[in-house]
Amino acid sequence: SGLTVLSMSCYSVVKNAVSGGSQINVKTGTPLAIGAALGGIAGKEIFRVLLSRLPNSERVGAVQSCCLFFVMLGLMLYTVKQDRIRTYHLTNPFSCLLAGGALGLMSSFLGIGGGPIDLIVLFFLFSMDMKAAAQNSLYIIFFSQAASLLYTCWTGSVPDIEAGMLLLMIAGGLGGGMAGRALNQKMDAAAVNRLFLGLMGVIMAICVYNFYQFL
Repeated sequence: SGLTVLSMSCYSVVKNAVSGGSQINVKTGTPLAIGAALGGIAGKEIFRVLLSRLPNSERVGAVQSCCLFFVMLGLMLYTVKQDRIRTYHLTNPFSCLLAGGALGLMSSFLGIGGGPIDLIVLFFLFSMDMKAAAQNSLYIIFFSQAASLLYTCWTGSVPDIEAGMLLLMIAGGLGGGMAGRALNQKMDAAAVNRLFLGLMGVIMAICVYNFYQFL
């Protein structure tokens, strides 16, 4: 899943930069990305420790699904009530580094890239609109997942994976990145918000299913 998300984020970040439509705020985005890279390594280490400590590796998947469900529930509630919530505009590099570290840790441990989590944090702490937050989120995800992948290779903990399945997942990530970028350009912020809520509902349903499957 990490490679799938990495391929998608790499395509999207490069495509936005080449097309001249990038809304990445380098001043805040770079400390966020560096923090995300460090957090990505921490998240991978937490995953490895849990995997070694729990007698049944399937239980790790159950823990991930449970954590992700409650994270999605919190994000959904925030999204519904966001108009009533005061937002901030952080510019301090150290604060950005800490925020990026937390995002990288969660995205790496949960294995989903952390897109929904990134968006809410970018709304709340940096007062970004949906489209700017989406681009900055992809920038953060690229660094966190790249660091997570490099750490996995460096520690020699790459699991056995069927090459065909991996290539299809990467192709799906790239295809999803292309489709998502095309939709983002055609939809207004309200429509993107509705789609965001719908997808969070789908993710929560998958989490419930996975939780019972892993148990």
